[in-house]
Amino acid sequence: MRETDKLKKRAEELRREINYHNYRYYVLDQPVVSDAEYDRLLRELQEIEQSHPELITPDSPTQRVGAAPLAAFGTVRHKVPMTSMDNAFSDEEVGEWDRRVRKGLEVDGGATYTAEPKFDGTSVSLRYENGVLTQAGTRGDGATGEDVTANIRTIKTVPLHLQGQGWPRVLEVRGEVVIPKKDFARLNAEQLKRGDKVFANPRNAAAGSLRQLDPRITAGRPLSFFPWGLGEVSEAPARRYSEVVQQLKDWGFRVTEFFRVVKGTDECLKYYREILGRRDKLPFEVDGVVYKVDALGAREQLGFTARAPRWAIAHKLPAHEETTVVEDIIASVGRTGVVTPVAKLRPVHVGGVVVSNATLHNQDEIARKDVRAGDTVIVRRAGEVIPEIVGVIKDKRPRGTKPWRMPRKCPVCGSEVVREPQEAAHRCTAGLYCPAQRMGAILHFASRHALDIEGLGDKLVEQLVAKDLVKTVADLYRLDEKTLAGLERMGERSAQNLLEQIEKSKHTTLARFLYALGVPQVGEATADLLADHFGDLDAILEADRETLQGIPGVGPAMAEDIYTFFHQKHNREVIKKLRAGGVRWPRAERKKTRTPFSGKTFVLTGALATMTRDEAKNRLRALGATVSGSVSKKTDYVIAGADPGSKAAKARELGVQMLSEKEFLRLIGE
Repeated sequence: MRETDKLKKRAEELRREINYHNYRYYVLDQPVVSDAEYDRLLRELQEIEQSHPELITPDSPTQRVGAAPLAAFGTVRHKVPMTSMDNAFSDEEVGEWDRRVRKGLEVDGGATYTAEPKFDGTSVSLRYENGVLTQAGTRGDGATGEDVTANIRTIKTVPLHLQGQGWPRVLEVRGEVVIPKKDFARLNAEQLKRGDKVFANPRNAAAGSLRQLDPRITAGRPLSFFPWGLGEVSEAPARRYSEVVQQLKDWGFRVTEFFRVVKGTDECLKYYREILGRRDKLPFEVDGVVYKVDALGAREQLGFTARAPRWAIAHKLPAHEETTVVEDIIASVGRTGVVTPVAKLRPVHVGGVVVSNATLHNQDEIARKDVRAGDTVIVRRAGEVIPEIVGVIKDKRPRGTKPWRMPRKCPVCGSEVVREPQEAAHRCTAGLYCPAQRMGAILHFASRHALDIEGLGDKLVEQLVAKDLVKTVADLYRLDEKTLAGLERMGERSAQNLLEQIEKSKHTTLARFLYALGVPQVGEATADLLADHFGDLDAILEADRETLQGIPGVGPAMAEDIYTFFHQKHNREVIKKLRAGGVRWPRAERKKTRTPFSGKTFVLTGALATMTRDEAKNRLRALGATVSGSVSKKTDYVIAGADPGSKAAKARELGVQMLSEKEFLRLIGE
């Protein structure tokens, strides 16, 4: 056999093997080779193709990195139109659709449907010929779309060559290109850091990423693809859509785990309520659920209206976005002194709640969006996230509106408001002398994961600050029953209960105490890290910048913030008064016995089945390990439970070893 033939054969073997490993990794999340072994296979294929470009094929995994930029998109004509879908906004409308279906099929009992989430992304059609991806087009006007083949090739959940066997000679797979919520947040953070435009929502981000003329930009975006149907096929692959979905999974596509077969309207509505209840915890944005007749023959019988199939309907979830009017913009002062512009809105229902306020983040953001009092705006609320304004409808802007400017004086205490160099935030310079900052600091100190003082809520703290009874958190431990009982909505019994909670809070841990102080950039994970590393508060008070920066998970900026906080005179005075008031914790015994875990840094992501995250952290620390809240080059292991987030992606990017829950339990001897 000639050398060229040998290389061609080897390249074919490598493509098959790498495509299979991509399927195991990105679709099944069940890799069977190490990252190093995968890299060796890919590198070998790259070397063959570089030395023999004539051996490069469209389905080669090396083509995912992105081709050269295009001058413009070509067009794709859909032989089977990509139609719209009718919507149902109530249970009654779903019931009416079900009655029409049963009437059209002439059946008396409940019809069999499939149910799946309606992903909020951008629709595309992928064409496979003899198992190889040959073309990809956007929906466009339903008849003609844009040719985005080069960009689609970069999406790792899109098979370039179908797995298995038995696929039709021509197969068009239609589905949604989406961006996971966590990846969307990280993408916007990176956009802001670079000074680029941020995306309003994951749907816009997915659409914008797919319509890049430079595929290399698309390759850098965290896109995923989920199939939801078929277009042109040379021969029917199955008799039911539920069977098609299983085949698509076997052929290498990532299929949503929430796909179901249901019967009748009762099961449809039960599914809808399940998705509605889980909506905020789903990894992707969804704006409804889709019901479809399962039997493909029955679909043929029902046919289409002028714009949509009669055999399918989208049951819409409550909107996460609505339109309303900005009645005013005020400056709000937080516990760290950051002054944030907040839009006071004409109340509107968004995502099942009434929204009357929306954050505008900072002066740069309000200027970028050009939001003004009187504007008609689009408000978005997803999950437990504070509502935000994602856009202004400038056609509806009244005359005479003026751009908003950050006040020069604090609206609460009248002190100077400044913007630190290279920071987006403006701050009130008064520190704890500002009542707003004092209130925030006290509420944080008393919060559940800090000193956990039950009964010390907003209204009570507001009174304590307004009457100058509490100037710093140390003053909480000087309150007496008579003073508390004299406050509004407080009697003797309430005062006694609160004092009991304050007394109880004196017995805490060093990690909780550090978190309660409100040190800039020190959340729960970093507080645990500092407590584990130093074992005692005095050692932290004396630590220099270099010592702090040497701790895994603590970078230069964080080390500077920690050092500055503990070397400010007034902060040391508050700490001294807290200790004098009786706040104490057991001294942590630093382990001298070295274990295989000593010096190792672990990060946890996703939900564990056998224990809580806190229990896992405690087990690791007991074995001498350090637990960090973020992944870096200093991380030794990332433990990935169910639905791991961006930390898992970061670990893969940095080459950090990942452990499944089973591997973690085996490692700790369980």
